[in-house]
Amino acid sequence: MSQKRLLLDLEKCEDCEDCAVKCSYFYRPRLEDHGVLSLRELAAFALVCRRCENPSCAAACAFQALERQANGLMHRYNMRCVSCKCCSHACPFGTIYPDTLAYFATPCDLCAGRVPAQDPACVADCARQALQFVEIEPDEAQGIFLLNDRVAVKAPRWVKQAV
Repeated sequence: MSQKRLLLDLEKCEDCEDCAVKCSYFYRPRLEDHGVLSLRELAAFALVCRRCENPSCAAACAFQALERQANGLMHRYNMRCVSCKCCSHACPFGTIYPDTLAYFATPCDLCAGRVPAQDPACVADCARQALQFVEIEPDEAQGIFLLNDRVAVKAPRWVKQAV
């Protein structure tokens, strides 16, 4: 049986000019401070990033806010990042989206502690229906990948081809 997960359709989400979804996270004092940006960033690093061996994005960051982890994924340290966007400009493939690099953004808490049958506020408020709370399993043929046990992403995945 499939587990209910938050599903982010990255292509639909990118088409939205200004995300203004509501969030039920208690510590979000402003409407524009929602967790969708952090979900988009995680999805981009997991699925779209080219995972360069010597990442120019990390080298361009004067604040050491970007780091290539042992598994090859990039990680941005939010408290070090000043949103200068140098990493985005330095990426030769354009996979670091400047609009996800907020100066201060609290990450999505994945509605921890929420009643499982209840849809998250962001799902109900997303105008483009880029967010859904559905029973879903990974399916590479459909472009559905798991970020973790509570979040799935629908997006084309970049795969390095052997030459």
